[in-house]
Amino acid sequence: MKSIFFISLSILFYNYFGYGLLLALLVRLKRILQPETHDSTEFEPSVTLIIAAYNEEAFIEQKINNTLALDYPEHKLDIIFITDGSSDDTENIVRRYPRIISLHEYERKGKTAAINRAMKIVTTPFVIFCDANTLLNVSAVKNIVKHYRDEKTGGVAGEKKVLMQDGNTAAATEGIYWKYESLLKKLDAAFYTVVGAAGELFSIRTSLFSPVDTSVILDDFIISLRVNQMGYRIAYAPDAYAMEAPSMDIKEEHKRKVRISAGGFQSIVMLKNLLNIFRYPLLSFQYISHRVLRWTLSPLSLSLLLLSAAVLTYFQAGWFYTSILFAQVIFYLLALAGWFLASKNIKFKPCYIPFYFTFMNVAIYEGFFKYIRKQQSSVWEKAHREVTYINI
Repeated sequence: MKSIFFISLSILFYNYFGYGLLLALLVRLKRILQPETHDSTEFEPSVTLIIAAYNEEAFIEQKINNTLALDYPEHKLDIIFITDGSSDDTENIVRRYPRIISLHEYERKGKTAAINRAMKIVTTPFVIFCDANTLLNVSAVKNIVKHYRDEKTGGVAGEKKVLMQDGNTAAATEGIYWKYESLLKKLDAAFYTVVGAAGELFSIRTSLFSPVDTSVILDDFIISLRVNQMGYRIAYAPDAYAMEAPSMDIKEEHKRKVRISAGGFQSIVMLKNLLNIFRYPLLSFQYISHRVLRWTLSPLSLSLLLLSAAVLTYFQAGWFYTSILFAQVIFYLLALAGWFLASKNIKFKPCYIPFYFTFMNVAIYEGFFKYIRKQQSSVWEKAHREVTYINI
């Protein structure tokens, strides 16, 4: 039982703290041995921006205006909107703008199918994907493409920012998580590569794209890691960001997290070659440490740590095990209080981290069972988000 306790504790410490600390150390060592050089020459290649939109009539006008206002030469920026399956006025609104290439099919086959179709008409060397419910900062395209000066860069991950609204607990908890993720992405990119780009804003070299199976749940994750498998790195551009409103409430955020978790297990199976650390030494180290452990052994270790600490305390194994058990009980009580308050949309900061941490790991268990039962569709049920007018 002591072995289970210490193995579980070690996995959790490494996954949530140790990996980040180790990366910071490795990055510092790398910068000493290989000082960074910056190329300041102007670089403005032709780019295509692809936006998949489904029933976004309430927000699409703001999205279009934001897209047309991006600081990039108009003759070098192609814009494609895909509105497949939309039953509202989204398609008609998009067609009002002659600069935009509008693609529409009456049948909704999912975002992955839409991207596959749009990529067939892309002629530029680089392509940027972003969501229809986000707005980009005006220099986003410039800040992404500058990374392609390095021929080893096969893709670029932008930054996701969740708007914090007064009284919205879902936004507060989601925002905390993305701040933590952003820190890890900076370290990942500085060491070697970002491990899996977020679909809100990411880019790849057009020549590296291959059609994605329409059953794929996390198309952004699969596309970016396939680029890695070809020997390229994914750079990180925190100065290119997509801003979006938070989930309407914690139920909507829960639905989103379960889907992502199911997609995570699907991705692990589809990308099983990345588990071979001898074939992809740096990439596998980052992929396993940052992603695989978080979706597999870490949630399991949480349960085993609680169980083993309880058993060892019962048999009076020592004060250390009792202290760890007591700390876990307090943590989960705060999480439970956080869940209750979140369901009432009441803000109470001391509960944010315990609640969201537990919330994410419970969603991983739910996502796992959805995946093995094949209950998670690749066609995303549109999440309800706050209707927000964003000033950038």
